Amino acid sequence: MSRSGAPWSVVHAEREALIADLERLDDTAWATPSLCTGWTVHDVLAHLVNDAKTTPFSFVAQLASARFDFDALNQRGMEAERQEHPRDTLERFRAAAGRTSSAPTPAATRYVEAFVHGEDIRRPLGITHTYPRAAVLEAIAHQRKTPVAMGGGRELAADRTLVAIDAGATPDRSLTLGHGPAVRGRAIDLLLWLSGRDVAPEAIS
Repeated sequence: MSRSGAPWSVVHAEREALIADLERLDDTAWATPSLCTGWTVHDVLAHLVNDAKTTPFSFVAQLASARFDFDALNQRGMEAERQEHPRDTLERFRAAAGRTSSAPTPAATRYVEAFVHGEDIRRPLGITHTYPRAAVLEAIAHQRKTPVAMGGGRELAADRTLVAIDAGATPDRSLTLGHGPAVRGRAIDLLLWLSGRDVAPEAIS
C-alpha cells in the first residue's frame, strides 16, 4: 500500500482477523485484563467498535462534551458500545468492521489503533498474530513523533535510535529511526513500547 494512500484495506483485514480470533473465546476469557490499563478484553473491543463508528463531526462534538479530556472521551465511547454480553459487542464490531470513518487524525493513527489494540487483546489471551511490517513501521514513525500526553512516545524516543530487529539479515535504513543509543526489539514490540504498554523486559533492549 502506498504511504500516501488511505490505510483502510489493512485496517479492514486486521478487524476481520481479530473477529476470527475472538469468535473462539469462551465466556470467561472476556474478563481478562488487557494491556490497556483498567480495561478488560471486552472493554477494548467496545472501544474498537466506538473507534470504527467515529466520524470527524462526532469526534469533535464528543471531545467538547468531555471537556477535551481524551481519557474521558475514550471511557464514554467504550461504555456506549459495551453490551452486557461480549458476543453482542462482537456483533457490533462485525457490523462496523467495513466502515471507513474516523476521527480527524493522520492516517497512521488507523494503524496504531488496529495494531496496538489488537495486541492489547491478544497478548493477555496468549493469541499470536503477524501484522503487516510496512504498516507497523508507519505506525512506529507516527508514535515516535506523538507526545506521550496524546498516546505516543515522543519523549521516550528522544535522543534514541529505534531499531527493528525483525528487519532481516541485512541493514535497512527504513527500519532504523532516530539518533543516539539504540533501543532494539521487534517492530510490534517497539510500537507497543512507544504507545505506553508494558512490554516484557526481554522484548526491548
